[in-house]
Amino acid sequence: MRRLKTTLAAALLLVAGALTVVSAPAAQALENGVARTPPMGWNSWNTFGCNINETLIRQMADAIVNSGMRDLGYQYVVVDDCWFNPNRDSSGNLQGDPSRFPSGMRALGDYLHGKGLKFGLYEVPLDKTCAQYFNSYPGATGSQGHEAQDARQFAAWGVDYLKYDWCSPTGTIDQQVATFAKMRDALAATGRPIVYSINPNSIHAKTGPQRNWGDVANMWRTTEDITNAWDTGQTNGYPMGIQNIVNVTVPLAGYARPGAFNDPDMMEIGRGGMNDTEMRSHFALWSIMASPLIAGNDIRNMNSATQTILKNQNLIAINQDSLALQATQVSNDGTRRVLAKRLANGDVAVALFNQGGGTTTVSTTAAAIGKTGSSFTLRDAWTNATSTSTGTISASVPGHGTVVYRVSGGGTGTPSGATTLVSAASGRCLDVPNSNTANGTQPVIWDCNGGANQRWTNSGSTLQALGKCLDAPLNATAGAKAQLWDCNGGTNQQWTLNADGTIRGAQSGLCLDVDHNLTANGTVVLLWTCTAAVNQRWSRV
Repeated sequence: MRRLKTTLAAALLLVAGALTVVSAPAAQALENGVARTPPMGWNSWNTFGCNINETLIRQMADAIVNSGMRDLGYQYVVVDDCWFNPNRDSSGNLQGDPSRFPSGMRALGDYLHGKGLKFGLYEVPLDKTCAQYFNSYPGATGSQGHEAQDARQFAAWGVDYLKYDWCSPTGTIDQQVATFAKMRDALAATGRPIVYSINPNSIHAKTGPQRNWGDVANMWRTTEDITNAWDTGQTNGYPMGIQNIVNVTVPLAGYARPGAFNDPDMMEIGRGGMNDTEMRSHFALWSIMASPLIAGNDIRNMNSATQTILKNQNLIAINQDSLALQATQVSNDGTRRVLAKRLANGDVAVALFNQGGGTTTVSTTAAAIGKTGSSFTLRDAWTNATSTSTGTISASVPGHGTVVYRVSGGGTGTPSGATTLVSAASGRCLDVPNSNTANGTQPVIWDCNGGANQRWTNSGSTLQALGKCLDAPLNATAGAKAQLWDCNGGTNQQWTLNADGTIRGAQSGLCLDVDHNLTANGTVVLLWTCTAAVNQRWSRV
């Protein structure tokens, strides 16, 4: 029952017609120089739980090397719960369990480093680890009150990755932030580069999706613990199936960047709970969502199907792209879901995901994913086959399947005239929530992520996104919602972009306004009497 961002923002303003950059105050982000792309490796928990020892870990390290996985990027070997002596030593230091790890933790780290791998360990911020909390392992050896001491111990052992698991029903989200930050600062004080992975969800209110944790950690769990199944029907509760985790994690795309990643948990590929199509989807979706690729199977006994999935170089390259962007949602009708991830060389990776049980055609277009032009090459990430297209991107996808194309060719920028509209108040972008193109959809502000649902084309006097027009209801009065609607040429769909950064409706005379000057993701955008206040000023970037 267990396991297991905020950079200095720039608010861009149009002042007297000139683009200027104003730095907005923000919490200092975690910039520790590690995890510039999503970490890759292996964790002991999914398959072995508490049944671990140094022989097992060394055998797994050998298998990672011998299978070729290390050379593909799988480098972190993470020893999860139950590695420690139930008691600290007389000086209060953590110790390895002498019966499980008789050579000591430093020696294990040296062995891993000698194999060209990196060393990961598990701890918790309160008094008991998860196994101790559930009385399946003795003692109370959490880091509470020992943060600086434990961080120094980890550094002395050569630890490169710390998994830090809340595992308690107590504590507000603010208390979690403050407590997780203690270990963040303690690790930084050691001077050793250590990936900091946190889980704020274990037996706790699901705080993972509630904030951008990039100011606290390099990666943070978005959901409760994964289980070896496709769908458990959970919104965000224990345990989580693959599809359920995807539903929670897709909307959080704006948080991902180099050094900071949403973590949908260790992978279940190769553990027998899903068919081959589902396991391929699992890996494809983790890859395009810029998720850490942490295997959880027994590497020593992989069959060929598991190796084919975990060693797919096309998907690993998409996951490890240097832009470190998480795919954004292009469309979703409840069954057919399309995600797109911009890549550093101008290509776009597109996932055509079938959430239904039967085979169906999933389609999008080059324009919808931000490509321009009329000639494109599509490389299938699974078959490596290439095809050409004038703009249609489509595949017949089996139930629970995911086809991934790497789309090259055409333009590498946004469509002609397309820009993002950045709110001066928050530095967040005007966003079509979940790429929903139904008439009446109300725009919101969201972390800027370059998605098609944040790109607006100024065509004539209209502002268009995803093929729909920004619309003011006929005869709107202050407080009416701005909305998306089929383009019809009406004056209620015409807008003036003013030199002071305001956007004024031609018919209503009202300005595009962020409700109540709020700055949080998801705040709605409506129409209000023009005041040129900061929540009515937008920059085109």
